[in-house]
Amino acid sequence: MFFALNEEQLAVQEAAREFAQKELKPGVIERDSTMAYPTEQVRMMGELGFMGMMVSPEYGGGGMDTLSYVLAMEEISKIDNSCSVIMSVNNSLVCWGLETYGTEAQKTKYLTKLATGEWIGAFCLSEPEAGSDATSQRTTAVDMGDHYLLNGTKNWITNGGSSKVHLVVAQTDADLGHKGINVFIVESDWEGVSVGAKEDKLGIRSSDTHTIMYSDVKVPKENRIGENGFGFKFAMKTLTGGRIGIAAQALGIAGGAYELSVAYAKEREAFGKPIARHQAIAFKLADMFKDIEAAKMLVYRSAWLKDQGMDYSSASSMAKLFASEAAMKHTVEAVQVHGGYGFVKEYHVERLMRDAKITQIYEGTSEVQRIVMSRNLLKGQLYIPVTGSGVHV
Repeated sequence: MFFALNEEQLAVQEAAREFAQKELKPGVIERDSTMAYPTEQVRMMGELGFMGMMVSPEYGGGGMDTLSYVLAMEEISKIDNSCSVIMSVNNSLVCWGLETYGTEAQKTKYLTKLATGEWIGAFCLSEPEAGSDATSQRTTAVDMGDHYLLNGTKNWITNGGSSKVHLVVAQTDADLGHKGINVFIVESDWEGVSVGAKEDKLGIRSSDTHTIMYSDVKVPKENRIGENGFGFKFAMKTLTGGRIGIAAQALGIAGGAYELSVAYAKEREAFGKPIARHQAIAFKLADMFKDIEAAKMLVYRSAWLKDQGMDYSSASSMAKLFASEAAMKHTVEAVQVHGGYGFVKEYHVERLMRDAKITQIYEGTSEVQRIVMSRNLLKGQLYIPVTGSGVHV
């Protein structure tokens, strides 16, 4: 097995780390406290190519592999998870879904602007009564002949207030159940689209999470993605890849907490020596490092499988589950390592602890990941790569 990153991947990793440290870190505490949307920072991410990393250059993207995207997500998430979730949704859910399943006309009109960050996208699946159960869509799209009439409410929508393009999941034929679901491209300034107040959240506070209402919105027929009834499959396929991005975010959160803890433990003294030399703290750091390295292998492996065109459903679920649990566990430990200082915003770890929790919830809760893994396991579909191919167990 070959674990070394190539030159392009190392360059992406270094560029993302430098951007995060120089451009994101200086104002991250204030943005978190005031819930200020990172307008300038998102603009810079677009200019640096972070908003459409995997999109083909034909449509204005970077044409990079999934692993490069994961490396950039990891570094940015060590510092500012409001920015990394904006980046994740635009890359993993919106751009990937459009490029993979959209028509040439849809890609020319929308993807070219989304990939460069000129426009921001939102993925509108969750509803007041349809979070983990994506089949229970109350939002409807009625076929009116030359257009669809869209009505419904979507909750907890990342980029809800800043996005120009919404990918909206809606029920078009309730009698068909999940086979009657479709996805539509909706522009935020169309008549009938309204955005609720920004949510006051525990973590990722400067990202804009909103409820979006659709009232008799006329959606052109050409804005449906895929064949009639393709919407549920579109959502599930897109979320499977999106989990890799959130797994990378969780990995970055854990890694950021670890780096801060090591630096603090080397400087802070107690009983005549740095606390890093006390076994109680040294063992915490060792456990953090161990779990982060294990999470890294799972996250990188899921990205590699996706790049190879192999089955990555279980791999992405395992990566997200393990990395998010490691992030939650070890950000709590990072606060403990910092002692009283860990409870203070200035030292960053309390923010990472708050940010960590959402990685266990969005794009499929930890419970959903266990469902995905157990179902695949019982079907004999846990895919393990061996010498570049793969075997089923």
